Amino acid sequence: MKSDIEIAQEAVMKPIGEVAAALDINSDELELYGRYKAKLSDELTERIKDNDDGKLILVTAINPTPAGEGKTTTTVGLGQAFGRLGKKSVIALREPSLGPCFGIKGGAAGGGYAQVVPMEELNLHFTGDFHAITSANNLLAAMLDNHIMQGNALRIDTDQIVWKRCVDINDRVLRNIVVGLGRKADGVVREDHFIITVASEIMAILCLADDMNDLKKRLSRIIVAYNYDGEPVTAGDLLATGSMAALLKDAIKPNLIQTLENTPAIVHGGPFANIAHGCNSVRATKIALKLADYVITEAGFGADLGAEKFMDIKCRMAKLRPDAIVLVATVRALKYNGGVPRDELSEENMDALRKGIVNLEKHIENIAKFGVPCVVTLNRFVTDTDNELDYVKKYCEDRGCSFALSEVWEHGGDGGIELANKVIDTLDNKQSYFQPLYPDDMSLEEKIETVAKEIYGADGVTFDVSARKSMERLTKLGFGHMPVCMAKNQYSLSDDPTRLGRPKGFTVNIRDIYVSAGAGFVVAITGTVMTMPGLPLHPAAERIDVNDEGKITGLF
Repeated sequence: MKSDIEIAQEAVMKPIGEVAAALDINSDELELYGRYKAKLSDELTERIKDNDDGKLILVTAINPTPAGEGKTTTTVGLGQAFGRLGKKSVIALREPSLGPCFGIKGGAAGGGYAQVVPMEELNLHFTGDFHAITSANNLLAAMLDNHIMQGNALRIDTDQIVWKRCVDINDRVLRNIVVGLGRKADGVVREDHFIITVASEIMAILCLADDMNDLKKRLSRIIVAYNYDGEPVTAGDLLATGSMAALLKDAIKPNLIQTLENTPAIVHGGPFANIAHGCNSVRATKIALKLADYVITEAGFGADLGAEKFMDIKCRMAKLRPDAIVLVATVRALKYNGGVPRDELSEENMDALRKGIVNLEKHIENIAKFGVPCVVTLNRFVTDTDNELDYVKKYCEDRGCSFALSEVWEHGGDGGIELANKVIDTLDNKQSYFQPLYPDDMSLEEKIETVAKEIYGADGVTFDVSARKSMERLTKLGFGHMPVCMAKNQYSLSDDPTRLGRPKGFTVNIRDIYVSAGAGFVVAITGTVMTMPGLPLHPAAERIDVNDEGKITGLF
């Protein structure tokens, strides 16, 4: 089998105008970035605003493991399968971050014969959206420090600065730094911090804003610090809103590319689901719904993170209603959850499968709490046995879930026909009664406890003293009505990444709480989760290269 990048580099791509035509997009409604990439213009958004919405399908997964689940691969393959069935459909994905591309996880273009292309461009600079977000974030940081240096008319307390700089690379040494060293003219000395770009509030704002007007309102509400009286100081107070919006003028427009089978893919935004809200942009999803009969989107990591935030944050704010959910698992990952070492996952082990399938069970139960019908799909590996496949199929059907095998990694759209038909059957015969997990008027503490107990299966929640004080302060400032964005490790339902399967008898500890006032949610940080990842011992960057002909190797 060829590598993902080899398959992608051999793809026969169509000019992006031909791909757009399948969605009835006119050539003058595209802003071209070469032959195979384009941004969707505001004129298109205006023209289609009164179209009927298509069906919204969310793809999520069990908790990720080193064995792999293939959520993005399944999303892409399902879109290709809809194309083979002659359905007017589009996939809507997030953009990859350079952090995992050069770190350990790799890119986010799918895999095998279910990929979006051009793969290298998507995984690297793409259309510059992340650069624009990084620049806007750091412009605000620079204006904040300049204001303090130039006399501090807003009386900003330098011990209560909450805005952090960002960069789209895993770089642990930037987590905690000191700025302003040197001469008096070099600024005020203070402690500062970096986060990865996908954790920036500006990333969340871009992905939740309806239009430029909404974007500017959200940017102006960003809280950068507190003054000596404990009152919030915002980006609007610093007069930074307009310049940040100017940097984001093009980044707010969704991007159109294609799959290996030339079906359309709208790719826009990229917040991580373990430290942010994990969904592509509202604009991209809404445009997709106006362009196609079926929209297939994904949310990051497992359903305890991405799917929960998709429904409790994105759908709540954007008034979206998912019609069906596809839950992705693999036999290998279920056995890993059952205690099998990575080097033994190719061997049939029914005892481990029975033990590990409780992780899938919990995610099925969680999806049911939102009232959306679920289809479980197994991303099939050649080492899976009939006994294992039959066991998982019966397990799912006994719990009222439709089930289908997915072989899109090996066979592309053809390998997703069974899944596509099951999804269509579900859409035709099962009603979605979507509702968020909790109401707006529930207190922040109750919202956090609800997610921890109902979704993670925790017995309760504990709060560090500083986190509780922050929660009380934010409530007094009027942010208690906002949804919560739980920052939690992706590997376990608990806040301990080593507890696999379906942990019981645990509490979730909240280490810190802060508000993303522009995005419109409160972030609760659990355990030891970091907003600036580090590189592993042997990062993927060591294996990536480009030859004399400009061909990139080692990217995956």
